[in-house]
Amino acid sequence: MVETRNFVLRDKNGNEHGVFTGKQPRQAALKVANRGKGTKAKPETIKLRERGTKKIHVFKGWRETVAAPKNKPDWMPDKISKPFVKKVGIEKLDKI
Repeated sequence: MVETRNFVLRDKNGNEHGVFTGKQPRQAALKVANRGKGTKAKPETIKLRERGTKKIHVFKGWRETVAAPKNKPDWMPDKISKPFVKKVGIEKLDKI
């Protein structure tokens, strides 16, 4: 069984802030994309370092406003924000 892993969000300068969890890097990237301001035309770059490793997972992410599913609960609005991510690659750090 796969356990949840922690991923730390890195900015352009290499500063780390915000921890996102997920069983896979994509799951954590979707959480970041849903909070971001990227659009499909101008996606933002998401860099997530896996805690305990020197791997940085790089994604392009954005969110779109879409119609809610037909079987939605009563409290859910008619329009929701849906995140999208596309993996660009993996970078390796020399040191953490």
